Amino acid sequence: MMPAQEINIPPMDDYNQRLVEHLHPATWINPTPVDRYDLVVIGAGPAGLVAAAGAAGLGAKVALVEKHLMGGDCLNVGCIPSKCVISSARVMGYINRARDYGIHVHDARVDFPAVMARMRRLRSSISHHDSVQRFQHKLGVDVFLGTGQFINRNAVQVSDQTLRFRKAVIATGARPADPKIPGLADINYLTNETVFNLTERPGRLAVIGAGPIGCEMAQAFRRLGCEVTLFHKHGHILDREDADAAEIVQQQFCKDGIKLVLSGRFHRVERSHHAITLHYEAAGQVTSTVVDQVLVSVGRAPNIEDLNLEAAGVDYTAQRGIWVNDYLQTSNPHIYAAGDCCMDWKFTHAADAAARIVIKNALFSPFRWGRYRLSNIVMPWVTYTDPEIAHVGLSETQAQVRGISVQTFKIPFDSLDRAVCDDETAGFAKIHVRKGTDKILGATIVASHAGNMINEITFAMVHDLGLGKISSVIHPYPTQAEAIRKAADAYRRTLLTPRSTALLKFLMQLPS
Repeated sequence: MMPAQEINIPPMDDYNQRLVEHLHPATWINPTPVDRYDLVVIGAGPAGLVAAAGAAGLGAKVALVEKHLMGGDCLNVGCIPSKCVISSARVMGYINRARDYGIHVHDARVDFPAVMARMRRLRSSISHHDSVQRFQHKLGVDVFLGTGQFINRNAVQVSDQTLRFRKAVIATGARPADPKIPGLADINYLTNETVFNLTERPGRLAVIGAGPIGCEMAQAFRRLGCEVTLFHKHGHILDREDADAAEIVQQQFCKDGIKLVLSGRFHRVERSHHAITLHYEAAGQVTSTVVDQVLVSVGRAPNIEDLNLEAAGVDYTAQRGIWVNDYLQTSNPHIYAAGDCCMDWKFTHAADAAARIVIKNALFSPFRWGRYRLSNIVMPWVTYTDPEIAHVGLSETQAQVRGISVQTFKIPFDSLDRAVCDDETAGFAKIHVRKGTDKILGATIVASHAGNMINEITFAMVHDLGLGKISSVIHPYPTQAEAIRKAADAYRRTLLTPRSTALLKFLMQLPS
């Protein structure tokens, strides 16, 4: 057997060397396959790792195939590195506002190479959790490094080895989509897969796409000292989020000094000497902007091209990815899929949840008894700007489309004592219930740490606890999470009808 392919992640310092040693060591020799695996998993991102570890832990014989780095996007080019950079940027955001808190900071400056080295150090420090060695030697998973391709409906080939299976799961993830702008391919632009390789700060950065990733990186790099221009084809950033929430973040972007180009259309991109010129049209005017680097974030495309899905009888489209039913089963009933290659929810926690469904449905649901449905999941998500936007369930617009009447309780943060103390009043908690009941249908929170706050609402929805129940839960004072209790109290006040008020007055007259 030949050793695994050597992978380099710029810069190949001690941190990235340790990362590669854990996630794709060049000295790795693939094991000898068993006659037939209970489960073959293709892709070692969040969905693949959870499926492999979970199935092996329950006694299944599992093979895991990965052609690049174990850990997938989340560990290597997504959640972990982005949050490390965002944390540094958030500190700088506080320093920029220090005078508002009565603190005078002198000579504060961003050491960009140190920020990125910190990210690489922290990323490598947790990479052992997803390592080849841990999965093979501690969890009992046969790990195969290389490209996996189906050769028929029940077998996968990796290099010159054949892995036969009872069941398989495809968890190959997604990659940055190409916006097809003339000239863009000629400038070596950045994506989330390469931006964390930077060691020097771009003086002028253009970010194309104002979805979650584009907005997070635009704000972070602006606070780290870049001049940032954020381009978006729609009239507002984060246009898939609650409009009130997106407006608060957009106003903060303007305060941060991010230049917004909205409802724009690119004509072409050109490189001249050491600069890049973007020619575009916005507000009826044709103009151009000169930058040093371009970061593209316009969506995701599924990684399915190299799988030879036709041989496996798995249906797919190049745009949407692998077709699955509500049980995450493909058109081949022995093959499942999970994560970004097949789902609209492109989050690590969504991939994790989907992998758990796959384990149950593929291996432990004989005769299809007790299968789990993807549609039963209550899925929260967070956009990690400052302030954050956290959401779960239906929005008001989605409820209206479905013909559901809702009642909304909105608590602005300027009514919260803790938010006033923190000088973080530009936020809110908005909770939607089915009209005439306290059944929670969805919620949006805009706050500095909204991602931590949304969990209480998600828990209530999963366990069918109405908003009225939250009113009886004591929340520490003063906290920003008190907004949730205030929304619950607002619901309870709607129950005070004239008849119930009269009854309460009568009860007060009775001897105690």
